[in-house]
Amino acid sequence: MKKSNIYTVQFRRKREGATNYRKRLKILTSNKPRLVVRRSLKNIQAAIVEYDKKGDVVKISAHSSNLKKFGWVYGTGNLPTAYLVGFLVGARAKNAKFDDVVFDMGFNKSVKGCRVYATLAGALDAGLNVPHSKEILPSKERIMGKHIMDYGSVLKKDDPLFKKQFSFYLKNNNDPSDIIKNFEEVKDNINKQQGK
Repeated sequence: MKKSNIYTVQFRRKREGATNYRKRLKILTSNKPRLVVRRSLKNIQAAIVEYDKKGDVVKISAHSSNLKKFGWVYGTGNLPTAYLVGFLVGARAKNAKFDDVVFDMGFNKSVKGCRVYATLAGALDAGLNVPHSKEILPSKERIMGKHIMDYGSVLKKDDPLFKKQFSFYLKNNNDPSDIIKNFEEVKDNINKQQGK
């Protein structure tokens, strides 16, 4: 890092907008592991990360693609998937003797009831202690996918639109009206495999 009397060059990650060092410092001063949640359009990823001087160390992680082996047959970027990823990483963390963590949502916008907070809800239901406000969590109906099921039942009246909107589900022989049933099955499978 070049320094002079006139100008100090910022850290590379700060210049690129990849790290907010003030926010990171506040989180790290808790001296607790972080529940780090990152999302894309089609996937959700959650991890338990500990600070180390040489670089952060990922202790446990879960990705939405991991849910397939538990029986999840629907999309990997929706709200129920986010909850199940949080539930999976929370169950793995409890098995590895992690209890208290702090939530790190990075540059994700804080929107009440969003996928990032659905992941937090899953980790809380798995038994992790995470400081939070209950108002930010999505409702139980949305977590289970009732909004997807309701939207599918409304669109069934217009068959071409229904086939267009739910083409991914229909291509894999999955009906949107069965999403809650599949959600419960996957949650039970995670509980069984993680020894709850």
